[in-house]
Amino acid sequence: MLTKLPKWVEYGAFALAFIAGIVNAVGLLGFEHQAISHLSGSVTLLGIKLMSSTSAALLLMSIILSFMLGSALSGFLLTGGSLKLGRHYDTLLFIEGLLLLLSAYLLSRAHVYGITLASAACGLQNALATNYSGAVVRTTHLTGIFTDLGLMIGKALKGEPFDTRKGVIFMLIIAGFLLGGVCGFMLYEHLALLALTVPAAACFILSLTYRVYRIRAL
Repeated sequence: MLTKLPKWVEYGAFALAFIAGIVNAVGLLGFEHQAISHLSGSVTLLGIKLMSSTSAALLLMSIILSFMLGSALSGFLLTGGSLKLGRHYDTLLFIEGLLLLLSAYLLSRAHVYGITLASAACGLQNALATNYSGAVVRTTHLTGIFTDLGLMIGKALKGEPFDTRKGVIFMLIIAGFLLGGVCGFMLYEHLALLALTVPAAACFILSLTYRVYRIRAL
């Protein structure tokens, strides 16, 4: 339940959504409106490209599979279904940073398949957030967040209690993703595809911050 999650989760959710917003903005600006942090549009594009461009279809399939493999890595390394201080989230955040850093390196050298590493990083992050919040909070896309908010508002209009804590977390994720998009645009203007080094650095900082916090709290 979101109401039982520790306070630091709210800050983490905002930070992760911010990172995903930057990554997705760079993908949209650098790859002809190709989203990286979520797959609905990619699957639709795959259906289109299967009928028109084999090379583009192969790239899209690679992006989709990479996202799933990133999620699989998260599921393999983490066990349990509840968010708990002491688990090694720092390891996965460090891996995410490495994937984004390598993606930036490859893309800056015109290796287009470098985008698959960024997709894997987003899959890893999304599975991490999902696995430890009861499959409710996802930080790399907002469709489910807006759906849940709409349901909460509808129930509140019927007189049912409104879960303020859940609403705050959802709004933080939306704000983080939006701010990440703004920053992603500005970074891309100056760094082009090397802009991915910034969310990579953010992952490393989050990893270190969580490690220090965990050691002090235990």
